Amino acid sequence: MIRMIRFGAAALTAFVVLAAPAPLRAQQYAPGVTDTEIKFGNIMPYSGPASALSVTGKVFAAYFDMVNAQGGVNGRKLTMISLDDGFSPPKTVEATRRLVENDGVAFMFATMGTAPSSATAKYLNGAGVPHIFLISSASKWNEPATQPWLMALPWAPNYIVEAGIEVRYALAKNPAARFAVLYQNDDAGKDYLRGVKEALGPDADKAIAMATSFEVADPTVDSQVITLASTKADTFLIYSVTPRACAQAIRKAYEVGWRPLRFISSGCANRETVMAPAGLDAAGGVMSVASIKPYSAETNDAAMAGYTDFMKSKLPNVDPANTAAEYGYTVAQALVVLLDQCKNNLTRENIMAQAANLKGVSLPLLMPGITLNTSPRDYRPIKDGYMIEFRDNKWNVVSDLLHGS
Repeated sequence: MIRMIRFGAAALTAFVVLAAPAPLRAQQYAPGVTDTEIKFGNIMPYSGPASALSVTGKVFAAYFDMVNAQGGVNGRKLTMISLDDGFSPPKTVEATRRLVENDGVAFMFATMGTAPSSATAKYLNGAGVPHIFLISSASKWNEPATQPWLMALPWAPNYIVEAGIEVRYALAKNPAARFAVLYQNDDAGKDYLRGVKEALGPDADKAIAMATSFEVADPTVDSQVITLASTKADTFLIYSVTPRACAQAIRKAYEVGWRPLRFISSGCANRETVMAPAGLDAAGGVMSVASIKPYSAETNDAAMAGYTDFMKSKLPNVDPANTAAEYGYTVAQALVVLLDQCKNNLTRENIMAQAANLKGVSLPLLMPGITLNTSPRDYRPIKDGYMIEFRDNKWNVVSDLLHGS
């Protein structure tokens, strides 16, 4: 059962996966953990410019509700309190402090976005509160020496690795390719641009015809795309966390008659929220990097069929082809694996230690050859991916497994 709660002046919306009442916690447990419950916090943009991504939070809630109905994890029910930050970092800070200090959660789980997670990083790291599988592909989350309590689980390799895969793929098609880059003006966007430059090496200044940025709150990226199109670059790299900007960039390039080889960031490889709004005529041929299987309703893949059945049963109003839903299903499964690996040692220290000790974890929707692997020195669960192309109203795998660094 999921209950929606509104918190007074803060006007924060919470989805709570209910658990049975629990006895006082034992000394070996983190705050929020008892013999019958594990309570943790999550923050999603249920409102604001990235609200389309909040499907992920809804899938989390439905999945944990299902796990609870099946007996929980090692006999403990999962209680997720999910608050809305509107994709505004100051609100993320407020909500995070509320979850840790007022609600007494054991850990934070999968806050959406680089900027929101960055805003709370110092607080959580200083307080020794794990932030497990935060949602960002920025390379900054692989810093266990300085940020030992923070680990991301993105939908593909981090942005630097992803950019490198895309650049190398483009150069294999055309060794003389010239690149135009549209990127979000934040840490994540700059990370992606850095990956492009690193992949091009000493030829970067010559190979990049132009790189221009935009703000998350910008109503449109049309002017930036028109300027980039004027370079006549033959490869267009689009990085954004918001589906709106990705869809606008694809559409405007098509409208002005610019036909480069196009790549969109992995987080935007979503038929429902990006490709359809851009227009299927404009979206044909767009490429991206993926580590999670592209959705197919017509498949003999038992894992995909299981996911489809779950969505139809638990979230019938959400399109199973929505990449944000597939991703939410996968990350929720990863958390269950992690908590099961902790057994009865549910201190914050051990929860984080087990997150840094994932070995060959195979999840149903990960593509062949991709498993979750971490160590105390490497916090990147996913390092490899496949190139996918949007054709015939769906994403299609068009490469062998591509290894990142």
